[in-house]
Amino acid sequence: MRQAAESRKTKETSITVKLCLDGGEVNVSTGIGFFDHMLTAFAVHGGFGLNLQAQGDLEVDCHHTVEDTGIILGKVLAQALGDKSGIARYGSFSIPMDESIAITNIDVSGRPFLVFHADFQQERIGSYDTCMTEEFLRAFAMNAGITLHCWVPYGTNAHHQTEAIFKSLGHALHQAVLPADGTLSTKGVL
Repeated sequence: MRQAAESRKTKETSITVKLCLDGGEVNVSTGIGFFDHMLTAFAVHGGFGLNLQAQGDLEVDCHHTVEDTGIILGKVLAQALGDKSGIARYGSFSIPMDESIAITNIDVSGRPFLVFHADFQQERIGSYDTCMTEEFLRAFAMNAGITLHCWVPYGTNAHHQTEAIFKSLGHALHQAVLPADGTLSTKGVL
């Protein structure tokens, strides 16, 4: 099983994550209802096992909890992938959700980068700030060592747009980590 676990504790957050790329139960609790819903959608649509427990300074806002979750989830993904040999490396998926669509492309390359284009008409979804979607994806990509492009070309409902992003992220990552022969790089390593 390709899996890893890690904990991260700071003055602002305390987070424990266990990720299994080959499936398993999904149990997420961050104290931010909509974010729990998004992380669960990511795991379910990616076919991943995910146990994620987070406590943060939500009396301030959701920023530290969401960003730190991206950091540790990215680190755990990198650990679960090891040297990244034997994976498909690339994944691309689009998810329509009512009036919105999200397109996500991933390269598990060891070269972290984020390109993010989405305009949200609503600033909040429950206690979740929509601007935190980009912050989460940046922290996740940088710490996982992946190139991640995410684009929402249209949509008017921030809930639909964000949910399409997390679901397409799960599907694209699932494709990228599928078993493949050898290392898909002209360099011979990723």
